[in-house]
Amino acid sequence: MRTKRKTLIVSIVLIVSSIILIVFFSYNALFQMVSIERPQEPLKPFPYYSEEVAFPNTQADITLYGTLTMPSKKGNYPAVILISGSGPQNRDEEMSGHKPFLIIANHLTTNGIAVLRYDDRGFGESTGAFNEATFADFAADVTSAITYLKTRKQINKSKIGLIGHSEGGIIAPIVASSCDDVSFIVLLAGPGIEGKKVILKQSELYPKVLGASKSDIQKSISDWEKIIQMVTTLDNRDTLKVDLAKFLGETYDEAPSILIPNNISKEVYVAMRSNRLSSPSFINLLNYDPAPILEKVTCPVLALNGEKDIQVTAKENLAGINISLMKGGNTNVTIKEIPNLNHFFQECETGSPIEYKTIEQTFSPVALKEISDWILEKVK
Repeated sequence: MRTKRKTLIVSIVLIVSSIILIVFFSYNALFQMVSIERPQEPLKPFPYYSEEVAFPNTQADITLYGTLTMPSKKGNYPAVILISGSGPQNRDEEMSGHKPFLIIANHLTTNGIAVLRYDDRGFGESTGAFNEATFADFAADVTSAITYLKTRKQINKSKIGLIGHSEGGIIAPIVASSCDDVSFIVLLAGPGIEGKKVILKQSELYPKVLGASKSDIQKSISDWEKIIQMVTTLDNRDTLKVDLAKFLGETYDEAPSILIPNNISKEVYVAMRSNRLSSPSFINLLNYDPAPILEKVTCPVLALNGEKDIQVTAKENLAGINISLMKGGNTNVTIKEIPNLNHFFQECETGSPIEYKTIEQTFSPVALKEISDWILEKVK
């Protein structure tokens, strides 16, 4: 009985960890029964100009659709491009009933900063294939967004910056390290250590907030080490998918149905997860070391993390970002850990992704002010 219980806990941890690591939006399905007000969401008519836009990535032959907000239709404004985290996201980075990019865009625009946010390639209205995209592809999408903003007379071409959340905090430095048109970047829970280390830390902390025993936590880490080993050593993606499917199938039957997105069947779940875990973007993440790219970033950088973030932990990742930027000679850097905030910069109890949906707040006003104050100082 005891062994069965331990196996069940480990199975739960593995499946939930798999979900939070890659597809944040799947939590909408886990909490459909909860209806929470979102008082931060702005209501129309907005006190600023908002326009639905489309721009091409000619290199990839795709079109990205999004929203451009500006303080007014006339004028000349500094601008930021919002870059979403892992998994396909819409322009609001919508997850668990929250729209954090809408809140950020609304706050910045009301403070005099234009904001471009767009649906990820292959998601929402944007064309292309998300699952086949690499970090280089996502970076090319951001570069296309910069090119588009430079065609708008209302945008100050010398004051275009990037805000990247989570995995977007990988893409922003990639673009900034090779594009002179980026005047600053903001990293929100951006990784500062190797991707595989980020994930192993998650595999430790998530079961811990669930109350798992030390042995259960160690088993979770061990299971993820096996997944990482498979993903980073198998060159053939078809073989990798088969091996992952077998592993995921072995942990499926003992997991409660509430932890399976949309109550899908075992076959669909295993296929979906094995496909995602073997995708180019996830393989990129596991093999990625942000240090060499961060060392090449010369523009001003603001890096923020929430103290209770268990997905991209504050201390390790902020330290990694700071060390790499300093090694490259960049001294125009601001690093801050904000107390009591989770991965999505919500005021929280434990930092567990299970809380995301039930928290009324979408994005901490303290974090919003940190972002806008810093940007306004850099563009004045």
